[in-house]
Amino acid sequence: MVDAQTWTTRRMSNPRLLDASSSPAADLAVDIPATPPGDVRSGTSYSTYGGSFLVTPTLSTAAIIASWYLSNIGVLLLNKYLLSYYGYRYPIFLTMLHMLSCAAYSYVAIHFLELVPRQHIVSRRQFLKIFALSAIFCFSVVCGNTSLRYLPVSFNQAIGATTPFFTAIFACIITCKKESAEVYGALLPVVFGIVLASNSEPLFHLFGFLVCVGSTAGRALKSVVQGILLTNDSEKLHSMNLLLYMAPMAACILLPFTLYIEGNVAAMTIEKGKGDRYIVFLLLGNATVAYLVNLTNFLVTKHTSALTLQVLGNAKAAVAAVVSVLIFRNPVTVMGMTGFAVTIMGVVLYSEAKKRSKVTTH
Repeated sequence: MVDAQTWTTRRMSNPRLLDASSSPAADLAVDIPATPPGDVRSGTSYSTYGGSFLVTPTLSTAAIIASWYLSNIGVLLLNKYLLSYYGYRYPIFLTMLHMLSCAAYSYVAIHFLELVPRQHIVSRRQFLKIFALSAIFCFSVVCGNTSLRYLPVSFNQAIGATTPFFTAIFACIITCKKESAEVYGALLPVVFGIVLASNSEPLFHLFGFLVCVGSTAGRALKSVVQGILLTNDSEKLHSMNLLLYMAPMAACILLPFTLYIEGNVAAMTIEKGKGDRYIVFLLLGNATVAYLVNLTNFLVTKHTSALTLQVLGNAKAAVAAVVSVLIFRNPVTVMGMTGFAVTIMGVVLYSEAKKRSKVTTH
């Protein structure tokens, strides 16, 4: 039987090292460091006081999705509380605070944290395109926040679920893009469900309903126009960079409107904050969560896919409606819940029909 070869025997077998082996240094032990485990090499092991814990990709993705749900539902509930219950009846100024917050946090995320590479506006034409998108974005967000002053969150989300219906209409009108009969057929329950929900909504408010429909249509129009305006490869911007440029433009657009319609809200807010510090934390927290909505949108798409984000969005409307009813105790009817369920079902059918249509096309 052959004995196992040791480090010393292998080293002595090299004639060039015979002289060196007679020196005192030859008696020193050679310490070969152990190979680090795979979790440390991949950067998924984090030190704690007593050892380490493993963060798997699945756990990381689940945490991001949970953050997405919390931020999306959180900003809705905070807006509703501020505008309806707390008495802060300035939706335009509140939206402007959201835009300023998004601009500041986006700057930090891109310039200091380097979450994504910085992209620059390359032409005056591109600047005007982004400005046009900012105007549509302003209209949609202001209408959405205004509707929360008059409508419960559950009904607001039911109307918001009809976004695919308006997207299909604008795509047909603006780009002349026709969908298959199956896709258009899937939109029928979307509309039918919202008609049911509207007729049986105990807290129905006509103005709130109209501005909420306007917000939903504006959201759909923005997605269609964005697909048209930023088609050139040199003009395409990452979603985080697009937010970096759109947010300050939107704030500038909203400033004259809030001054003309709502008055000097900044001075009134400062005066109110002197007697009630709670409003300061509410507004800062609300503005921060508004940015987190955009950040988690990006992170969910990065770690999953745009399709997953769409599916999560469909489920988010139902979750937000249930949570708002539990918190604000607004009355609901069986017919209203049925209408909401029909609308969500229609959105799911629409998504599936769109997927099948794309597979058939390709």
